[in-house]
Amino acid sequence: MKKILITGVAGFIGFHAAKYELENGNYVIGVDNLDNYYDVRIKKDRLDILKKQKKFLFIKDDLKNKNFYKKLKKHIRNIESVLHMAGQAGVRYSIYNPETYVINNILAYVKLLEFFKFSKKLKTIFYASSSSVYGESGEKKMSNFNVNRPISIYSASKISMELISNVYSKLYNMNLIGLRFFTVYGPWGRPDMSYFKFLITNKKNKPIEIYNFGKHQRSFTYIDDLILNLFKIIKYYRKKKTRGVSCVFNLGNEKTIKLMEFLNTLENVTNIKFKKKFVRKQMGDVQKTGANLKIENKKFNFRFNHSLRNGLEKFYKWFTEYKYNLK
Repeated sequence: MKKILITGVAGFIGFHAAKYELENGNYVIGVDNLDNYYDVRIKKDRLDILKKQKKFLFIKDDLKNKNFYKKLKKHIRNIESVLHMAGQAGVRYSIYNPETYVINNILAYVKLLEFFKFSKKLKTIFYASSSSVYGESGEKKMSNFNVNRPISIYSASKISMELISNVYSKLYNMNLIGLRFFTVYGPWGRPDMSYFKFLITNKKNKPIEIYNFGKHQRSFTYIDDLILNLFKIIKYYRKKKTRGVSCVFNLGNEKTIKLMEFLNTLENVTNIKFKKKFVRKQMGDVQKTGANLKIENKKFNFRFNHSLRNGLEKFYKWFTEYKYNLK
């Protein structure tokens, strides 16, 4: 039986990854500190779904705590892979709270690496990076592009994780695979993300804020497509016998969509005409992202099954049934 440790298991991507593994008969050890960066209620509701599975073990703890690793020590001989999704999210939040990104992204990752660096069972640690590492002029760059011009503390923390991975891979012969995610959306998403906030704000009969006067462009990636391709990467490295690999891959839809096109599609899907307030570009925001998958398509044969409209339809159906804003 394969055992995977998923950190940040109550988060958006961590939850969907755990659900996928459990549905495929694998054993998941999940850890999350349930911090309050966004509403903890949705995290607990995600966990309630996972806890119904017999092969799911949840540990409420923090990766920076020594006691967590004491709990995990009895499982170390059985953990074949780690999906490290824990960490402090949010580009804008990082401008005003930089220390939390050093502590929760960089330090927490180092502590995780220290725990596993001599593990004989562990094959690979997969960790969350971000498309924000490319900075202002990095759209359509291949995943082997060296990044060194971040414009937010968040993106700098992700670049730091990539560099630290190179060190640990070399010193301890570890497989460390970075995943540069591009604007993921869908059911059970993060309430602090724009598409989610738009609906919540509308329910309060307030105008939605559109940053950069609507000039942003993003590689919007539906969650099911991300999970499908994420596990193509994971399965690839589960089969490999090589050690000491450190690399990163882009994981996002190749199609870049203008924010106003995204918003128009959301209005069509929901039959809502949002009140709009156009505001200036926020510090740390990248104007355009674009996922170049030339390497990934050749290596993993990526596939994206959801159009923007289809993805937003599924999200809105979930949103109306979940009634998040009414809780």
